[in-house]
This record gives sequence, structure tokens and C-alpha cells, in this order.
Amino acid sequence: MKTVSSFVEHYLKTKPFLLGSLSEGIINLTSLARIMMPEVEKQLGKDIKQGAVVMSLKRLTEELDFKINHRISKVIRNIGEITVRSSLNDYTYMLSDTLLSKQAELISTINLRKDVFYTSSRGVNEINIVLSDTMDSVMEELFKAEKQIQKINDLSSITIKLPHENVNVPGVYYYIFQRLAWEGIVLYEVISTSNEFTFLVSEQQVDIAFRVIKDLKNV
Repeated sequence: MKTVSSFVEHYLKTKPFLLGSLSEGIINLTSLARIMMPEVEKQLGKDIKQGAVVMSLKRLTEELDFKINHRISKVIRNIGEITVRSSLNDYTYMLSDTLLSKQAELISTINLRKDVFYTSSRGVNEINIVLSDTMDSVMEELFKAEKQIQKINDLSSITIKLPHENVNVPGVYYYIFQRLAWEGIVLYEVISTSNEFTFLVSEQQVDIAFRVIKDLKNV
């Protein structure tokens, strides 16, 4: 049986930024309830008092905010080292029979250069390589026979060390990416392991992105 509370809960969960805005107190519950009224009555098939929707919004906002943000904030406050690197290039190639052997040659070369940043991820049809721009000529020579899908220059990376319990807490990445999105940060790549992740932004936005991540530790 559908109830006002069940519909309101579903409504909030399907609006990615709405719950966060509600928890910050920047959305008027009465105004939101007024907007929701036609859809609530349509779904429930009967007339509903606006006050019932307001009460459901108030209760669910408090409950969902606690369930989600209380556990997340404990993880976020324990963020470890934040490492920033600049002057990076992002290469994307179509997968081929020869590409992995070329990548192996690249890694052998990089092993001799401790100052070089390198990371890679492989998808179903393509592979992505992020590399210090000092290796650009080496990269272009090694991969000249491969089909390049995209190349982006002048990027910076921010690597975040997360506490081990992050893998058991839903919403940690969403919380971080939400804050970055609110600041208009464009993420070119996101590469993660169990307890850390790296994202790439333009060098023009790296200072803002770093400030966002640093401020998260004060939630």
C-alpha cells in the first residue's frame, strides 16, 4: 500500500542533489511540498493535505540525512594524505593485439624515471593512460601505430588516501563528487583502488578542487 511517506522517500532518493540541499536547510519544505502535491495525489489516487507532505519531508530528511551523512562524515573526516601532481597528459587508445606489449615497453621505460607519474585503466574497448608530459615524445613514438581516440594536455591530478572502512560505507564517492560538482569542477578521469582514488582536472581548476577536498575534512 502506497503512503505519503513511502512516496516522499522514493521521491527524495531519485533526486541526487535534493537531499543534500534539504539537509543544508536551503530548501523551503512548504514550497517543495506544494510542487510535489500534484504528483503525490496522482500516485496515491486521492486528495492529500499539504501538511502531510511537509511532515513526511521533515521526518525523512532528518532520518535519511543521519543514515547517509553520519557514516560518510566519519570516513571523510579521516581522509589521509592528499597529493597533487601537475603537467599531466591523458591518452585514450582503442584496444588492439599490440597495445599491451607497447604499454609494457612504456612501463619498462618509466621504471627508470622515478619522477614520472603514470597510471592506467582498461575498459572493454579502450585503454586510458595518464602520464607526465615529460614523457610525451616517448609516448607518441611507442604508440604511433595505435589508434588514438583522445589526448588531453595540461591536466593535474589529486590523489586522496581514504580510511580502510570506506569500502563498507555507501555514498562516500558520491558525497565527494557532489561537492566537486557544486563548484563546477570538471573531472576528466577517475581512477581508484581500494583505499585511494585519483581524479584529473584541468590545471586551471586544480586549486579550487584541492580546496574542496581539504575542506571536506572539516565536515
